[in-house]
Amino acid sequence: MFTANKLMQKVKKVEGTQEVKLTVEAGSPEVVVTTDRQKMAELGLDLQTVGATMQYAFNGNNDASFRQGEYEYDINILFDEFNRKSIEDVRALTFLSKYGKLVRLDQFAEVRESFGPSKLERFNRITSVNINSQLLGRPSGSVAAEIKGIIDGMTLPAGVSVIFGGNQQRQEESFGQLGFAFITSIILVYLIMVALYDNFVYPFVVLFSIPLAIIGALVALALSAQTLSLFTLLGIIMLIGLVAKNAILVVDFTNHLKEKGMTTEEALLEATKERLRPILMTTIAMVAGMMPVALATGPGADWKMALPGQ
Repeated sequence: MFTANKLMQKVKKVEGTQEVKLTVEAGSPEVVVTTDRQKMAELGLDLQTVGATMQYAFNGNNDASFRQGEYEYDINILFDEFNRKSIEDVRALTFLSKYGKLVRLDQFAEVRESFGPSKLERFNRITSVNINSQLLGRPSGSVAAEIKGIIDGMTLPAGVSVIFGGNQQRQEESFGQLGFAFITSIILVYLIMVALYDNFVYPFVVLFSIPLAIIGALVALALSAQTLSLFTLLGIIMLIGLVAKNAILVVDFTNHLKEKGMTTEEALLEATKERLRPILMTTIAMVAGMMPVALATGPGADWKMALPGQ
């Protein structure tokens, strides 16, 4: 809880975070006793004796009973309220060692005050605490990157680790899947063109247009103040197909003109001029089809605006 509270205070200072809170709040105060096994052994004590003595002292022992007539009453033996009202009373608790000596609890254990959790949460069967936050005015990726930098600069206690969940976790998983789809689409486009051209070099002429298209897409995102999101990646994957198709039209017609005796420069200029019309027709048709998505103003429309922006 201490580490979670410390991290929560740092997250509150990150720009864009709102309503930062823990899912587990501090509960009722408690006394925490942490024993040192080595010191216990040196003093002639074992964990069973210490645990039983503390239980009898503060919770009581009702093994004995009192019978009166037909009624039987449990007898609960425990410390008087006067001897268990403060943390100093806990530290002063004495035990009889196997050497016949009295040993105080604070001689072999750390006794401190703390707060118990109001509820117990687990993640993968491990006790966990969640820090939740709303975002306002900044993309989740930028906020997560800043928080990750804060975590990297913290010294976490042994056994404590921090992982991202919620929207950030889903975004990372989606980006990973779409990244795989992006690479696969380029490979499939290349293999199909190898089969069509019966050549391993010509397809690279088409593929060289894809990096330029991606640069243009990123510039368009920057000019329109859009973020790199799930729909943006979908738009980039669609853009790959469109750009590859346009490049295939030009390259294929250029090869036909070269077979008729034209030079490479003449064939390329003629092919570009002749194929400009079908390229514009298909591109304008696609842009027109995407305009309703780009101009939509309903709930969630701002998420999808980046899709036609590619």
